[in-house]
Amino acid sequence: MKRKAVALYSGGLDSTLAIKLIQNQGIDVLAVHFYTGFCITETKRRRGEKKEDGSHYMNPALKYAAKYGFPLEIVDISDGYMDVILNPKYGYGANINPCIDCRIYMFKKAKEIMEEIGADFVISGEVLGQRPKSQKSIPLKIIERDSGLEGLILRPLSAKRLPPTIPEIKGWVDREKLEGIVGRSRKRQLQLAKELGIDEFESPAGGCCYLTDENYAYKYKETLQVEGKITQEDLTLFTVGRHFRLDSGTKVIVSRNEGENNFLYGFAKRYHFFEPLGKGPVAIAKPLHSDYLDEDEKQIIANIIARYSKTVDGKIDVKYNNEEIITGIPFDDETLNQWRISLWKSNQT
Repeated sequence: MKRKAVALYSGGLDSTLAIKLIQNQGIDVLAVHFYTGFCITETKRRRGEKKEDGSHYMNPALKYAAKYGFPLEIVDISDGYMDVILNPKYGYGANINPCIDCRIYMFKKAKEIMEEIGADFVISGEVLGQRPKSQKSIPLKIIERDSGLEGLILRPLSAKRLPPTIPEIKGWVDREKLEGIVGRSRKRQLQLAKELGIDEFESPAGGCCYLTDENYAYKYKETLQVEGKITQEDLTLFTVGRHFRLDSGTKVIVSRNEGENNFLYGFAKRYHFFEPLGKGPVAIAKPLHSDYLDEDEKQIIANIIARYSKTVDGKIDVKYNNEEIITGIPFDDETLNQWRISLWKSNQT
């Protein structure tokens, strides 16, 4: 009987290697890429944003699954993910990344897929000791236990340094053909990539997850401190635009590119919406204590938009809520920075 495995697949080198090691033992592997709503590259791809060189973002899981020839399923798990972020049983990493709870959530979803397709076990590209929060031996055991997959999570890159799993004990997988990698060095992975014919892969240096990003975490903490709560929409909006907090407590988000312009248009009916009549960014605003923006706030927002727009004679007309026209005059950076929500600003104080 031919065995099947479900692989958690990011598109990175480690998970690609893990799949290849198992495929080479004659096991069918279905790669599963979970979309949480917080993957930087996939979020930008979905918004149609472009890189600095003008090329489009591409999901690395899609790219490398196609290149190296294994089936891939992308599964959106964002609906249930907010509770993982707001109420992590095992706490956060360096920023607001609930790494252990995140892995448990993903492995639970992988277990559902495993049972649905009649697979026998789950694999991942995790490396023992590579990440301080979620890839030490105790967290790995917690993840197995809480996901309901005890003995059924095989980590091919570190298997020889971990207790034998059911697939190894039952002989579905030859443990001797697996690896015993430990720690943060990439030397063995790079060597293994050459051996397995993997000549292109995503750099591990970038962080794919917004939740590990310091600036994202700063916006999260600032909003929680000022507004006293975080909504699902807040979590989405933290990923887009330049953020400002006016003296009144009103939150302003100004787009940075065409993709973000298009994205913020989707919020035009739920927020106060500002749009330049010339070339420039759009903005949304959310008052803290009421649904009302006073005239001073409207003018400030128009001036912020002007700062990032192509002005004519030093000014630009801005349409407010598709009705009122306000003439914006660009603020200088010193004035603008008093309202800016940024980690950079906090580090200057």
